[in-house]
Amino acid sequence: MTHTILRLPAVLRERGRSRSAHYLDIQQGLFTPPVPIGHRAVGWPAAEVAALNAARIAGKSEVEIRALVTKLEAARKAIS
Repeated sequence: MTHTILRLPAVLRERGRSRSAHYLDIQQGLFTPPVPIGHRAVGWPAAEVAALNAARIAGKSEVEIRALVTKLEAARKAIS
């Protein structure tokens, strides 16, 4: 299985959000936090970005999206 990591500019393009709105979503539990990919670099798994975008498109509520974020974070821990 391939795990593609997207850097911030690609995530912002995929989401159609500004940088500040993106990080506010992370603070509010509406998007997964980044994963470290280097000493000063972070990114987001492409599958998580796609899943969260699909939830938004499907009209999921913020409560449902927060539950999805929790599930995605748990799946990260299960991989390691």
